[in-house]
Amino acid sequence: MASAYTPGLTVSGDITVRRVRRLPIKGEVLVKVGDAVTPDQVVARAMLPGPLQTLKLAEKLGVEPKDVLSMTKIKVGDAVQKDEVVAEGKKLLGIFKAPTAISDYTGTIESISEVTGNALVREPSIPVEISAYIQGHVADVMAEEGAIVETRCAMVQGIFGVGGERNGTIRVAVAAPTEVLDASHIQDSDAGKILIGGAGLTYDALVKATKVGVKGLVAGGLKDSDLTQFLGYDIGVAITGQENISLTVLVTEGFGFLAMAARTFELLKTLEGKMASINGATQIRAGVIRPEIICPLAADVVEGTVAKQAFELTVGTPIRVIREPYFGKLGTVTELPAQLMVVESGTEVRVLKAKIEGEGEVLVPRANVEIIATGS
Repeated sequence: MASAYTPGLTVSGDITVRRVRRLPIKGEVLVKVGDAVTPDQVVARAMLPGPLQTLKLAEKLGVEPKDVLSMTKIKVGDAVQKDEVVAEGKKLLGIFKAPTAISDYTGTIESISEVTGNALVREPSIPVEISAYIQGHVADVMAEEGAIVETRCAMVQGIFGVGGERNGTIRVAVAAPTEVLDASHIQDSDAGKILIGGAGLTYDALVKATKVGVKGLVAGGLKDSDLTQFLGYDIGVAITGQENISLTVLVTEGFGFLAMAARTFELLKTLEGKMASINGATQIRAGVIRPEIICPLAADVVEGTVAKQAFELTVGTPIRVIREPYFGKLGTVTELPAQLMVVESGTEVRVLKAKIEGEGEVLVPRANVEIIATGS
């Protein structure tokens, strides 16, 4: 039987995942292999040097640069506080008050120059911390860089998302995968929760969720116009996940109001009341990154039931189309022709036939689909 391989979206009730937690600069790793970690637990920390600021001592004292050293009350390496007197001139004619120079910053003196008459102050270092993100255990440690956290979990990957890493308790807020989540579904008690919608999210729901303090929203679809209005700008095609918003949004099917796949909705229903981690970071070009929601399984789950992430494309494989004209639609592979076929652009590509919901059997380039990897 013909087969091929393609990236896929995972929708699994039992899978083992690893997430690399790496600092942007060299630092200190705070965990060791085998340690149990929680989502908010800091696993590595580094200190980013504070900004360097200039104190114009000669100007403040009204003297020549070469005279500054004899008037300073500080030396290189000294700690100084904002508004502290760091240099003092001489009284004029022994009568008038001596001019003084105070520090405009808190930090450490790095240099004092007789050429410029300036002192350089390094402000306090800025701590950079990386958390575990998911509940699990430390599978490996990268010296001075970070750790790899592993967990056995249920996981749903989406097709698009915005917002960074957050965690909260799952609540299914709608009755069916075809129901759109609006503001009326959101309660004041939803602060700190991840809400599961059905076919979509309205703009009003996004606004109310932000006001209430919801951590995450998951639904089948989202109107591009609503997202643009919510963010205040067009998201474009760059990597997402760094938006300045207080909640994370994950879309499982595509743009517009699209019913969430039944298997996805049913899986999320089984996770209601459980703590999960969510990340909206998305990149659909080189170095694919998919938004995800990860819910750790209980420690007493029977071993040997972990689902495999096999991305083999064969007849019967469930897929999702990721390009127009069938963008976001689900289907099942019915045939994998061996010969290349010419598409509208004039190029020859490998194609597949698939039975697409609402479209019947269609011909689609293999590069335009991704597998929905399902588990138990």
